[in-house]
Amino acid sequence: MNLPLLSQPPTCDPTERWCQAVFDWTQNAWLASYADLLIAKPLQIVLVLLIAFLVRWLVHRTINRLTRGNGKPPKLLSPLRERRGDSLTYELLSERRRQRAKTIGSVLKSLTSFLIFGLAVIYVLQVLGVQIAPVLASAGVLGVAVAFGAQNLVRDFLSGMFMMVEDQYGVGDVVDLGEASGSVEAVGLRVTTLRDINGTVWYVRNGEILRVGNSSQGFAVAVVDFPISHNSDVQKAIEVAGKVATDATSKEPLSNDVLEPPEMLGVDQITSDTVTLRLTVKVRPGRQWAVQRRLRVEVKRAYDDSAIEPPYPNGRPLPPDTVSTTS
Repeated sequence: MNLPLLSQPPTCDPTERWCQAVFDWTQNAWLASYADLLIAKPLQIVLVLLIAFLVRWLVHRTINRLTRGNGKPPKLLSPLRERRGDSLTYELLSERRRQRAKTIGSVLKSLTSFLIFGLAVIYVLQVLGVQIAPVLASAGVLGVAVAFGAQNLVRDFLSGMFMMVEDQYGVGDVVDLGEASGSVEAVGLRVTTLRDINGTVWYVRNGEILRVGNSSQGFAVAVVDFPISHNSDVQKAIEVAGKVATDATSKEPLSNDVLEPPEMLGVDQITSDTVTLRLTVKVRPGRQWAVQRRLRVEVKRAYDDSAIEPPYPNGRPLPPDTVSTTS
């Protein structure tokens, strides 16, 4: 193999700007002949990587600033629709926004990192003289294979992303996810964590959630049923229950949770044993159960005072004449 003489000036290609410069500096023809490979291309690669890391750092810094609330709603959530319950405390609402902004921000940072470094790698390959088309075709086939093998994982991430963007539920919401229901403790891209009324923590994959019932958005309705016997005066029972519910909801603590006056619907169901009356109250989200329990107590006390019989009289005290006869 014929190597260029060390002291003989090399024949430099006009496009190779480093060739003549290296020979002038070193008087080494061999080093000058390979100057483009040993100096120019490595410098281009280093410059591309430095620019990629700088752009990535700037983009991530911008995303971090958008996801930080500093006591206020994160700016990243401003363009997105937010569905929140008025019953959420400030701490729960802040945690809900923080987790939502953090999760969306992490996705955006991952996407930007993938795009920036992907473009950098493509440019580096071009600098090295590698044909890009076969590489992209191979990467596409590999991506399809990976996506097919991890389709459940991909489905979980996509479902979680849409849930985040649409704000279907968040930390502090009371939701029914089908197999599990309870209060949401954490929302991630792959798994939603919630705790049921018994204290059990459930981890539900987002890709398996087919429907979401959220009891903490906008308002809720407290539905209260009152069973009475067939011997009771139905009209009187309706009037007593309506009056008691109206009085109870107009005073604290129920007045803090009630949004509209109670609506007495009347007879809801008749069976061979009972006549069921139904009353509804529009309340703050998440407070329907507390209102239901309190109204049941108030109406039960009023029914006892008004001699409105329950459907199973064996559970109530015996009449005075019966007690005296027995004794």
